[in-house]
Amino acid sequence: MLEHLNKVNDVKILSVFDQEFKTYGNIVTGYDFDQIVSYMEDKTEIPESGNVYVASVEEMENIPVVEKLSDFFYGGMPIQVGYCNGRNSTYNGFEYHKGSEINIAVTDFMLVLGHTWLIREDNTYAVEDAQVFFVPKGTAIEMFQTTLHLSPCKVCDEGFKGVVVLPRGTNTPLDKKPENPTGEEQLLLQRNKWVIAHPEREPLIKQGAFPGLIGENKELKF
Repeated sequence: MLEHLNKVNDVKILSVFDQEFKTYGNIVTGYDFDQIVSYMEDKTEIPESGNVYVASVEEMENIPVVEKLSDFFYGGMPIQVGYCNGRNSTYNGFEYHKGSEINIAVTDFMLVLGHTWLIREDNTYAVEDAQVFFVPKGTAIEMFQTTLHLSPCKVCDEGFKGVVVLPRGTNTPLDKKPENPTGEEQLLLQRNKWVIAHPEREPLIKQGAFPGLIGENKELKF
Protein backbone atom coordinates (compact mmCIF):
# COMPACT_ATOMS: atom_id res chain seq x y z
CA MET A 1 0.00 0.00 0.00
CA LEU A 2 2.71 2.49 0.98
CA GLU A 3 4.66 1.85 -2.22
CA HIS A 4 1.50 2.43 -4.28
CA LEU A 5 0.63 5.66 -2.44
CA ASN A 6 4.08 7.03 -3.19
CA LYS A 7 3.68 6.20 -6.88
CA VAL A 8 0.40 8.09 -7.27
CA ASN A 9 1.21 11.17 -5.15
CA ASP A 10 3.62 14.05 -5.74
CA VAL A 11 4.47 14.29 -2.04
CA LYS A 12 6.37 11.63 -0.11
CA ILE A 13 4.16 9.36 1.97
CA LEU A 14 5.92 8.13 5.10
CA SER A 15 4.85 5.47 7.60
CA VAL A 16 4.11 6.12 11.27
CA PHE A 17 6.67 3.37 11.88
CA ASP A 18 9.39 5.50 10.24
CA GLN A 19 11.88 7.50 12.29
CA GLU A 20 10.41 10.74 10.91
CA PHE A 21 7.25 10.20 12.97
CA LYS A 22 9.15 10.46 16.25
CA THR A 23 8.84 14.24 16.45
CA TYR A 24 5.07 14.00 15.93
CA GLY A 25 4.13 11.13 18.20
CA ASN A 26 4.51 7.51 19.23
CA ILE A 27 3.04 4.11 18.47
CA VAL A 28 0.76 3.16 21.39
CA THR A 29 1.29 -0.38 22.67
CA GLY A 30 0.27 -2.33 25.77
CA TYR A 31 -3.47 -1.69 25.45
CA ASP A 32 -6.06 -4.06 23.98
CA PHE A 33 -8.28 -2.02 21.68
CA ASP A 34 -10.09 -4.98 20.09
CA GLN A 35 -13.47 -4.17 21.70
CA ILE A 36 -13.29 -0.56 20.62
CA VAL A 37 -12.41 -1.56 17.06
CA SER A 38 -15.25 -4.10 17.00
CA TYR A 39 -17.70 -1.41 18.13
CA MET A 40 -16.50 0.89 15.35
CA GLU A 41 -16.83 -1.84 12.73
CA ASP A 42 -20.31 -2.92 13.84
CA LYS A 43 -21.97 0.28 15.10
CA THR A 44 -20.59 3.19 13.05
CA GLU A 45 -21.00 4.12 9.40
CA ILE A 46 -18.96 6.04 6.85
CA PRO A 47 -21.05 8.90 5.43
CA GLU A 48 -21.80 9.06 1.71
CA SER A 49 -19.84 12.30 1.49
CA GLY A 50 -17.70 14.40 3.79
CA ASN A 51 -16.83 13.40 7.34
CA VAL A 52 -18.68 12.73 10.57
CA TYR A 53 -17.00 13.48 13.92
CA VAL A 54 -18.46 12.49 17.27
CA ALA A 55 -16.42 13.69 20.24
CA SER A 56 -17.78 11.34 22.92
CA VAL A 57 -19.58 7.99 22.68
CA GLU A 58 -20.72 6.60 26.03
CA GLU A 59 -20.78 2.97 24.87
CA MET A 60 -17.16 3.23 23.75
CA GLU A 61 -16.13 5.00 26.96
CA ASN A 62 -17.59 2.14 29.00
CA ILE A 63 -15.25 -0.39 27.39
CA PRO A 64 -12.76 -1.47 30.13
CA VAL A 65 -9.57 -0.44 28.32
CA VAL A 66 -10.69 3.22 28.45
CA GLU A 67 -10.38 3.32 32.25
CA LYS A 68 -6.85 1.96 31.91
CA LEU A 69 -6.03 4.66 29.35
CA SER A 70 -7.39 7.37 31.63
CA ASP A 71 -5.49 6.06 34.66
CA PHE A 72 -2.13 5.29 33.15
CA PHE A 73 -1.72 6.86 29.68
CA TYR A 74 -3.29 10.19 30.69
CA GLY A 75 -2.10 9.98 34.30
CA GLY A 76 -5.51 9.99 35.93
CA MET A 77 -7.01 12.73 33.75
CA PRO A 78 -10.59 12.40 32.43
CA ILE A 79 -10.78 11.53 28.74
CA GLN A 80 -13.35 11.17 25.97
CA VAL A 81 -13.54 8.53 23.26
CA GLY A 82 -15.21 9.24 19.94
CA TYR A 83 -14.58 8.77 16.26
CA CYS A 84 -14.06 10.37 12.88
CA ASN A 85 -15.33 8.51 9.81
CA GLY A 86 -15.39 9.89 6.30
CA ARG A 87 -14.14 10.31 2.77
CA ASN A 88 -11.79 13.27 3.07
CA SER A 89 -8.80 13.43 0.72
CA THR A 90 -7.55 17.03 1.05
CA TYR A 91 -5.37 18.85 3.58
CA ASN A 92 -8.02 21.52 4.46
CA GLY A 93 -6.16 22.87 7.48
CA PHE A 94 -4.71 21.95 10.86
CA GLU A 95 -5.72 21.86 14.50
CA TYR A 96 -3.91 21.21 17.74
CA HIS A 97 -4.83 20.61 21.38
CA LYS A 98 -3.20 21.10 24.78
CA GLY A 99 -2.73 17.39 25.54
CA SER A 100 -1.97 14.31 23.45
CA GLU A 101 -4.50 12.74 21.09
CA ILE A 102 -4.73 9.01 20.43
CA ASN A 103 -5.94 7.79 17.04
CA ILE A 104 -6.77 4.14 16.40
CA ALA A 105 -6.90 3.19 12.72
CA VAL A 106 -9.99 1.02 12.24
CA THR A 107 -9.17 1.15 8.52
CA ASP A 108 -6.02 2.19 6.71
CA PHE A 109 -5.71 5.96 6.30
CA MET A 110 -3.25 8.81 5.87
CA LEU A 111 -2.62 11.77 8.19
CA VAL A 112 -1.15 15.13 7.23
CA LEU A 113 0.97 16.38 10.14
CA GLY A 114 2.90 19.49 11.04
CA HIS A 115 4.70 21.09 13.98
CA THR A 116 3.27 23.96 16.00
CA TRP A 117 6.71 25.56 16.21
CA LEU A 118 6.55 26.20 12.45
CA ILE A 119 3.45 28.37 12.80
CA ARG A 120 4.55 31.89 11.84
CA GLU A 121 4.16 34.99 14.00
CA ASP A 122 1.12 36.02 11.93
CA ASN A 123 -0.52 32.62 12.64
CA THR A 124 0.01 31.32 9.12
CA TYR A 125 1.45 27.93 8.24
CA ALA A 126 2.91 26.77 4.91
CA VAL A 127 1.57 23.64 3.24
CA GLU A 128 5.09 22.58 2.22
CA ASP A 129 6.12 22.31 5.89
CA ALA A 130 3.71 19.41 6.46
CA GLN A 131 4.46 15.70 6.09
CA VAL A 132 2.09 12.86 5.20
CA PHE A 133 2.03 9.56 7.10
CA PHE A 134 0.31 6.28 6.32
CA VAL A 135 -1.38 4.63 9.33
CA PRO A 136 -2.08 0.91 8.79
CA LYS A 137 -5.33 -0.66 9.99
CA GLY A 138 -5.08 -1.74 13.63
CA THR A 139 -2.39 0.79 14.56
CA ALA A 140 -2.84 3.09 17.57
CA ILE A 141 -0.79 6.28 17.64
CA GLU A 142 -0.25 9.14 20.07
CA MET A 143 0.03 12.63 18.56
CA PHE A 144 1.83 15.12 20.80
CA GLN A 145 0.14 18.41 21.68
CA THR A 146 2.71 20.11 19.42
CA THR A 147 1.48 18.13 16.41
CA LEU A 148 -0.74 19.84 13.86
CA HIS A 149 -3.32 17.49 12.35
CA LEU A 150 -6.89 17.34 11.09
CA SER A 151 -9.12 14.69 9.55
CA PRO A 152 -7.55 11.52 8.16
CA CYS A 153 -7.42 11.07 4.40
CA LYS A 154 -8.86 7.99 2.71
CA VAL A 155 -6.82 5.38 0.85
CA CYS A 156 -9.78 3.65 -0.82
CA ASP A 157 -13.17 4.55 -2.30
CA GLU A 158 -15.02 3.32 0.80
CA GLY A 159 -13.42 5.97 3.02
CA PHE A 160 -11.94 5.63 6.49
CA LYS A 161 -12.82 4.96 10.13
CA GLY A 162 -10.78 6.13 13.10
CA VAL A 163 -11.13 6.28 16.88
CA VAL A 164 -10.26 9.61 18.53
CA VAL A 165 -9.23 9.81 22.22
CA LEU A 166 -8.72 13.24 23.80
CA PRO A 167 -8.82 15.04 27.16
CA ARG A 168 -12.50 15.33 28.13
CA GLY A 169 -14.28 18.41 26.80
CA THR A 170 -12.04 18.86 23.76
CA ASN A 171 -13.78 19.88 20.51
CA THR A 172 -16.93 21.05 22.30
CA PRO A 173 -18.38 24.60 22.23
CA LEU A 174 -16.56 27.32 24.13
CA ASP A 175 -18.23 28.95 27.12
CA LYS A 176 -16.68 32.26 26.10
CA LYS A 177 -14.62 33.61 23.22
CA PRO A 178 -12.04 36.41 23.30
CA GLU A 179 -13.57 39.75 22.33
CA ASN A 180 -10.53 41.14 20.52
CA PRO A 181 -8.36 38.10 19.85
CA THR A 182 -4.64 38.49 19.27
CA GLY A 183 -1.84 35.96 18.92
CA GLU A 184 -2.83 32.38 19.60
CA GLU A 185 -6.32 33.52 20.64
CA GLN A 186 -7.07 34.07 16.94
CA LEU A 187 -6.83 30.30 16.41
CA LEU A 188 -9.11 29.24 19.27
CA LEU A 189 -12.24 27.77 17.68
CA GLN A 190 -13.65 25.33 20.24
CA ARG A 191 -12.72 24.10 23.70
CA ASN A 192 -9.09 22.96 23.64
CA LYS A 193 -9.09 23.28 19.83
CA TRP A 194 -6.91 25.77 17.93
CA VAL A 195 -7.38 25.77 14.14
CA ILE A 196 -5.61 27.08 11.04
CA ALA A 197 -7.85 26.57 7.99
CA HIS A 198 -7.18 26.74 4.29
CA PRO A 199 -9.08 29.76 2.90
CA GLU A 200 -10.84 27.45 0.42
CA ARG A 201 -12.19 25.20 3.19
CA GLU A 202 -15.57 26.92 3.52
CA PRO A 203 -17.07 24.71 6.28
CA LEU A 204 -14.19 25.61 8.63
CA ILE A 205 -14.15 29.27 7.64
CA LYS A 206 -17.89 29.54 8.27
CA GLN A 207 -17.33 28.16 11.78
CA GLY A 208 -14.90 31.00 12.40
CA ALA A 209 -11.59 29.23 11.79
CA PHE A 210 -8.57 31.42 11.09
CA PRO A 211 -7.72 31.30 7.33
CA GLY A 212 -3.99 30.84 7.74
CA LEU A 213 -2.94 27.80 5.69
CA ILE A 214 -0.76 29.08 2.86
CA GLY A 215 -0.37 27.15 -0.41
CA GLU A 216 -2.37 24.67 -2.43
CA ASN A 217 -5.08 22.72 -0.61
CA LYS A 218 -3.53 19.49 -1.83
CA GLU A 219 -5.55 16.38 -2.60
CA LEU A 220 -4.00 13.02 -1.77
CA LYS A 221 -4.55 10.24 -4.28
CA PHE A 222 -4.82 6.50 -3.66
